Amino acid sequence: MDTYLVTQSDLSGDRSTTEVVEAAVDGGVDFVQLREKHATARERYVLASDVRELTAEAGVPFVVNDRVDIAAAVGADGVHLGDDDLPIAAARDQLGRDAIVGRSVSTVEAARAAEDAGADYLGVGAVFATDSKDIDDDEYEIGIERVAAVADAVSIPIVGIGGITASNAADVVAAGADGVAVITEITGADDPEAATRQLATAVEDGRDRR
Repeated sequence: MDTYLVTQSDLSGDRSTTEVVEAAVDGGVDFVQLREKHATARERYVLASDVRELTAEAGVPFVVNDRVDIAAAVGADGVHLGDDDLPIAAARDQLGRDAIVGRSVSTVEAARAAEDAGADYLGVGAVFATDSKDIDDDEYEIGIERVAAVADAVSIPIVGIGGITASNAADVVAAGADGVAVITEITGADDPEAATRQLATAVEDGRDRR
């Protein structure tokens, strides 16, 4: 889970979400989450079906943000949940015991609670300032120190998210994250494939600094 792409079509310019995902897969992305919060349920279903096909062929894990029903409908590997979504146990009941269930957290307490509830991994953030996500003030720019504290507090994988670029990803991983999740850094890049490779290099650099 070194490089984790979160899709958002309104940041992809004249490219489609599937084109961005395909380029990221060619660049070696490890994990893909379909976000697309501003799309309708039908639009998200169609996109999820296309992305599921791409990621399945490449052997890349694929989860759907929030929508357990869409994840189930397209045969996604799992779902990523936030504070306002179904509880982890309920999502797993719908998707099966082997489903991947991720959880967004911003505090040590929430991270421990999510691990206890059965989360497979955590998205921790927003680490840095970001315009890509609508988040509460207490979840905004939590910083490297919080990432380190969460990494020390849980035993499941964590990925830092929020304002992460190839320039700061190494710091996040050096602090204890297993990888980084990005929206703009890949989706908005002139060359998403190259951006994915650069991000992966930064992650390796961060791991070497531990």
